[in-house]
Amino acid sequence: MKRVTIFGFADAKPSSPEYRQAFSTSRLLAKHGFTIVDGGGPGIMQAASKGAKAGGGKTIGVTFHPHDMPFFEGRDPANPLDKVIITKNYFERTLKLLELGKAYLIFNGGTGTVSEFGMAWGLARLHFGHHRPLILFGRWWQTIMHTFIKNMHIRPKARQVYRVVDSPQGALQAVEELLS
Repeated sequence: MKRVTIFGFADAKPSSPEYRQAFSTSRLLAKHGFTIVDGGGPGIMQAASKGAKAGGGKTIGVTFHPHDMPFFEGRDPANPLDKVIITKNYFERTLKLLELGKAYLIFNGGTGTVSEFGMAWGLARLHFGHHRPLILFGRWWQTIMHTFIKNMHIRPKARQVYRVVDSPQGALQAVEELLS
């Protein structure tokens, strides 16, 4: 099954550019036969699922029931999912999101997105050569990646496992190229 896991800001509003980009990108991916996987929450996750549905596609949401986590957004009933997978905790949820995706598409986000990005990037570097595509949506990622490379000890292979795109068509092209 062709699945793309989408990560991004849970607080993104439907009027925000990143919400609209996630919707449009997921709609295009769904039209090309990809199932969209997300965290089942609001914001970018909701946009991804709604976009997939608008494109005639399927959705999978991975969530958990938080205990003592007042800042976790949790499952959004407005996020239209075909299948819901409930995990035990945030860490297990992230691992399941990474397991299900055959490619990862990361939009702008907060600390949760940074955590998910870090795990996806680390796994891509560890599995270099047969890693899952890591696609970063938005030109602003170039500045972030440049800052990492300039200021941290980033191995050359870790610089080769991601691609920056800035349009739904660019995301589709990257997913299709990198999965072939």
